[in-house]
Amino acid sequence: MRHHGPVDAEQIMMLREVLSASGWLERTQDFGRALRVTSRTPGGLLLVGTPGDDPWHLAAHLDDESRLGDAPGLAPTLVRWKPPEDAPAHLRVGLERLEAARRGETLFVVAEEDAPVPLLERVDDARRTGATVLALDGGDRELQGLAHEALTVPPREALLSFDGAQHLVSAAAGREPARSPRGLRHRLARLLDTVSGPVAD
Repeated sequence: MRHHGPVDAEQIMMLREVLSASGWLERTQDFGRALRVTSRTPGGLLLVGTPGDDPWHLAAHLDDESRLGDAPGLAPTLVRWKPPEDAPAHLRVGLERLEAARRGETLFVVAEEDAPVPLLERVDDARRTGATVLALDGGDRELQGLAHEALTVPPREALLSFDGAQHLVSAAAGREPARSPRGLRHRLARLLDTVSGPVAD
């Protein structure tokens, strides 16, 4: 059972200090801000992962942030490698959507493993046609080279998991830049479990 109360507040402040001291809070906030600023076209945020890993959780979080933050451009179009033909329309978007990417749209690649060549080729094409490319990666230099903005979470990073980084980025993207610190603390409370595991009694 989770203990709600002073311990939570203390844990949150500690987490914030640790992440701040490490630079992770600033880096995820800057990246989240870039995501918010570039994703202004409703339906134009194309979110794609690697063949074995569609970024479902991040899609759900961005969808929430889009609704809560009144930022329609943040509602992502989840692009899938092998969408089932009987899936609902919004879950049936395949890689061909990347070929239609254009200026004013944002291609957000989430790749904990190295991105395969077919994905890198499509990212390169999308960049050439004017789309903004953002990458959250685990150390893929080729992908970083194609991205306008990249946030790298090394596999052996002790303070922040790849999943935790996705949460911090989506929360930062959902925030107007001038929000009160209290709002940030509230969001960190929600993120605490994911980033650092449940708080024990």
